[in-house]
Amino acid sequence: MLDFSNVNSLWSSVLVETLVSLGLKLAVVCPGSRSTPLTVALARHPQLEVIPILDERSAAFFALGRAKRLHGPVVLVCTSGTAAANFFPAIIEAKESQVPLLVLTADRPPHLRHCHAGQTIDQFKLYGAYPQWQTELALPSADLMALQYLRQTLAYAWERTIYPRSGVVHLNCPFTEPLAPIPDPSIQSLGPAFPQANFFRHLSSKTGMSVSDSLIELPSLPAGGLIVAGLYQGPEPETYATLIADLAQGLNYPVLSDALSPLRHRFRGDYSLVTGYDFILRSPSAQAALQPSCVLQIGELPTSKQLRNWLNSLAVPRYILDPTGENFDPLHGSVRSLRCSLPALVAALRPQFSNVRADNYPQQWQAYEDQTQALLHKALLHRDTLAESNLMPHLAQGLPPETVLMVANSMPVRYMEFFWPRTQQKYEIYFNRGANGIDGTLSTALGLAHRDWPTVLLTGDLSLLHDSNGFLLGPLFQGSLTIILVNNQGGGIFEMLPITQFSEVFERYFATPQVIDFAQLCRTYGVAHHVIASLPALEQALALDFPPGIRVWEIASNRREEAQWLQQLMGQFETIQW
Repeated sequence: MLDFSNVNSLWSSVLVETLVSLGLKLAVVCPGSRSTPLTVALARHPQLEVIPILDERSAAFFALGRAKRLHGPVVLVCTSGTAAANFFPAIIEAKESQVPLLVLTADRPPHLRHCHAGQTIDQFKLYGAYPQWQTELALPSADLMALQYLRQTLAYAWERTIYPRSGVVHLNCPFTEPLAPIPDPSIQSLGPAFPQANFFRHLSSKTGMSVSDSLIELPSLPAGGLIVAGLYQGPEPETYATLIADLAQGLNYPVLSDALSPLRHRFRGDYSLVTGYDFILRSPSAQAALQPSCVLQIGELPTSKQLRNWLNSLAVPRYILDPTGENFDPLHGSVRSLRCSLPALVAALRPQFSNVRADNYPQQWQAYEDQTQALLHKALLHRDTLAESNLMPHLAQGLPPETVLMVANSMPVRYMEFFWPRTQQKYEIYFNRGANGIDGTLSTALGLAHRDWPTVLLTGDLSLLHDSNGFLLGPLFQGSLTIILVNNQGGGIFEMLPITQFSEVFERYFATPQVIDFAQLCRTYGVAHHVIASLPALEQALALDFPPGIRVWEIASNRREEAQWLQQLMGQFETIQW
């Protein structure tokens, strides 16, 4: 029902009712005065879940995580001033990883700007080029034509969060006082005559558009080709994995799969799936022996720099499948984009499946993969203490099937790519790899887990500390989040970089260890904390149910020893003569 208390109440309730008619389920609001009309309209709507979050940066990443799981837009609201600026890191990530967010920033009216009115900054195009569409709404009005304008602008904004690709839309929303729903008789009198029954009838949750699946000059793919499957966190991961498996089997191509792809967690066994490519391609003899006739890249490239360097050295055709119009070629090679969906590509290529010539290229890759996994198993077996490297295979086999797993950036995602084996556990993998930052890791994981499947966050200490305000969501959180914290006292990624040689600046300015007692930090927020000190203790913890609430499992690690061990292992592969 619309709220005819005053003009701001009517305007905001039309805005919210429009969004609910379009399919909105969840809104995240941050406290503030100027956004009062929006907050009240959202909070009073019986069909919405509205979550108040104090920290705007944390709120934005929570909304990001929820939008990832819902595969649909989430509304994010804040007051005027620097509150809106704190949304920026999550907006960047949402743009780069194609996550739908509708951002509503309240603002003062134009006549109170640029005159030192309190809590006022220039919010017009605040987020630069990161939104897919952005505009400032008109000042609230009770005029029927103005309310129709508002309704249709919101419908268009909603559509633009998902078309032509998912992303961010920013609406700046100016309000004059009174901001609270203080009754105004002149507006209240409009209620009986308002055409409410028909006003929203044409809106539907199916509103939106889809990209074309037309293919122009589909290439005839030769024998001896290679599929490279990068990260993926879209809808229907089971269908995605099945389609790529069908493609690999039909074309007789091996597949190199990122650990953040559904393929590693849904391996059906009837095609060659390679996970140890980073180690294999460290050998010059392997690089020379495994030259493909072409490369079919599905979406973004995997994380591995070793793989990217090898692909850059190849003088063969490379095709990149992506229907959204993005440029997924950081190598700037001689590539051709295939602007269609994966189902459309598989359907179009099926006629070629029966004409594929048998060759032993997949068997070559599989032989290298088998030897690599045997060497890795031997190397990991010799590590009888719990470490970042051997944590990965234990998680891969020990987490409950279909667990939602959020992987933090820097070293966790790299160790996962190195050591996470093929499984049939159907894990759902999530990540913030759009901008690859450590911002909002905890809040994103809480968004993924809220009212959803039990979720595990794999993170380092700096990523967790960077977003420790996310723990403020604890009292509102409904779900199960288990945080596996690898505490290596600083930024382990820097141990792998040349800067580690410059000891006079390295530890203080790059590794940046923090003197934090995580047990005490958890007590502050009322979060359970456990130390996992051995492999048997980890296995025992994984065998238990993951109850509701938030808990931290802390695993101590020595980043310098881990880096040295990993570099020695990589060096062994560089000298192998296959």
